[in-house]
Formats: sequence, C-alpha cells, structure tokens
Amino acid sequence: MSTYQHLISPTANALLEVALREKLLRRSHTMGELGELEPLAIRLGLIQNTLKPAFTAPQVVVFAADHGIAADGIGANPVQSTHQRVRALLASQMPLSVFARIQHLELSVVDAGVAETVNPHPRLLSRKIAHGTRSSRLTMAMSLEQAHGAIRAGMEIGDALAGNAVLCAGIGVGSLQSAALVLSRIAEVPIRELVPQRPGSPSKDFDAVMPVLLGALTRHKDVKDPVEILAALGGFEIAMLVGLMLVASGKRQLIMVDGLAACAALAVSSRISAAVVDYCVFCRSHAHAGLDRALRLFNASALLELGMDSIDGTGATLAWPLVQSAAALLTEVAEGEDPGPSRPAELSPAAPRTPRQVNASESLLEPRQHSAAPSPTGHPAPLNPSH
Repeated sequence: MSTYQHLISPTANALLEVALREKLLRRSHTMGELGELEPLAIRLGLIQNTLKPAFTAPQVVVFAADHGIAADGIGANPVQSTHQRVRALLASQMPLSVFARIQHLELSVVDAGVAETVNPHPRLLSRKIAHGTRSSRLTMAMSLEQAHGAIRAGMEIGDALAGNAVLCAGIGVGSLQSAALVLSRIAEVPIRELVPQRPGSPSKDFDAVMPVLLGALTRHKDVKDPVEILAALGGFEIAMLVGLMLVASGKRQLIMVDGLAACAALAVSSRISAAVVDYCVFCRSHAHAGLDRALRLFNASALLELGMDSIDGTGATLAWPLVQSAAALLTEVAEGEDPGPSRPAELSPAAPRTPRQVNASESLLEPRQHSAAPSPTGHPAPLNPSH
C-alpha cells in the first residue's frame, strides 16, 4: 500500500516561479510594488501550478471537540462551553460566521467530539468520535483506533468539500493546551513557550496549570511516532484537521491555517508528508506569544496582525480578501498579455507530476522516516527549537 508522502507533490517549480516573478515585475513598472502581496501571489501560483491562480467555492471548516485534560483545571471556567460556541457559530452569532457570510465563504462546523449532543443543523457535520477525550495526564487522550478514525473522518470531509481553498481551525475547551502539548513533544519546544496565557490573568493561574501539562508530557515521554503523539496528547479536532490537510494538499488546494490547534495538526501531517506545508498560509485570531512560537516552527508569520482575541478561524476569514487580491494580481490586473495561456509553453516539460487524488480508504499512516517540514518559502524548516 502506498504511503501518503508519495501522493503529495511539493510546489517547488523553478521555471514557473521565475515566470511568476517576471510577470509581477512587468506589472510593477506601471502599477508600483505591492510589498508582501507579491510573494503571496507567487505562492498561490505555485500551489495551483499556474500563472493565473483563481479560487472557487472557498470553504471555512471549524472542528470542535472537548478535552479530558480540562477536568484537571486546564481551560477551566471558559467564557463559553464548546457546545455553546458551536451553537453560536451555527446561529451566526459570532463574528466568524458573519465575516464568512459577507465574503461568500461556505462555513461548516464539525462535531468531532463535543461533550454534549449538538442538535442537527444544515451547516453541522456530525462526526463525533466520542464525547470528549480522556485526560492525557492519566492515560492516552484517545486510543490509536480513535486517532486513526478521526484522521480518516477528516479525510472524508476533505474529499467531499467543494472548491480549491479551505480555511481551517479547531476549537474546544482545553484545545489550546492540548495543541501546545502536541507541538511541544513533536517540535521539542518547552511547553511554557507554547501555552497561551490570557491577557490580564494572574501569573499564579498560569503557573498552576504547568504541573498538569508537564505531568502529561512526562507520562508519554517515550512516545515518538507523530500519530501516537497525537493520540496520547491531542484531541479529536486536531486529528480531523490532520486528515483534512493531507487530502487538501493532495488535491493542490490552498490551506489557510488559523490557530494553535491547526498548527499542531500541521506539525503532525507534515511528519506524515513534508510537502503539506507547501500548501499552507498562516492566519491568527489570538495575539498570545504561544502562537508566535508555533508559527516560528514553520518559519511563518500571519497574513494579518490585528491584535485579536477571538475564536480561531476569525483571522482566516479576515485574511481571505488578501488572498483573493494576491491572486488577482496575476489573473485580473491588465498587462497587455491577456487572454493567454495560464502556463507558458516552455514550462510544460518541467511541469511536476500532478498527484492522483486519494480517498480516505487508502493507507496513509504507515511508518516512515520522518523528514523536515518545508517552510512557507519551500526550504526545509525542521520542527525544533533552533527555529
């Protein structure tokens, strides 16, 4: 059976990148330079393997789940329960829902493992693996079978989604701390550098959670395989994000990564297939330093820095117009050459092989030699503290 790393093509294409840069340079002579929008445009062209990137039916997918580690006081006393946040998202009572609607982004909320029963809704995808995970301080957060099942559920969602761009995030009580645990173990970063501390909260509250998190890391200190790390320390929403990212990158789709849970999922999926990172751009809905540290693991920065403290996914919806504008630089801004081919004829011999589409029934998770994840610029970016 094939392993998934052979089914996701890196986006690197030297000839196409030169052509994209030259196209932007010609336009800059008349319209001026547009700063960071231009590298983003090049990135989009490489992702879609074209001189004229364009997007259809962009999707926002928010995965929701509860975490057993919250029973140990982690993420205690939240402003809203996971169930309440899901209901508010579905009822368009949150900025994320409104921003998605006014920008014609299709929003789906996935019940990956919410502790309570969520009533049916047209935008709700019920894929509940269990009513929350177990406490990773005491045992594995989920069994390996549950972790694999959640990854495959995420793949099935990715298979079924329309369009060629997905904005993704994970939410839930304890989700940020669970994601920090996964990132800490995979990247070998001290947990204190990743755990979010709410602005204005007493330092003693922050210090109180550290023994619980360190206890979880100690209990699972011998776990090395990325999927086993996910099962030991992660959550159902993170696991489903892994599956979604693997399928989306296999289909050469843009992935907009928003928040610590999505970063943790990317860390896992990039150890399964390093090329997944080539298809990602990064967003943020929180200003906490832990997310800064997570983004540095991928040599990345967020498209927008607005100082928000909102539900993950909000930043991605706000950054979406930047992505559209970057694509329009190459596709819609007149330069005297349109209409024309989306790829110059001389690039055809060097075109990378288009990966065959993979469905959720294929084996993705066979053991392999894990390689370093590439950075957003396409260069290796090992997940370790030196980065």
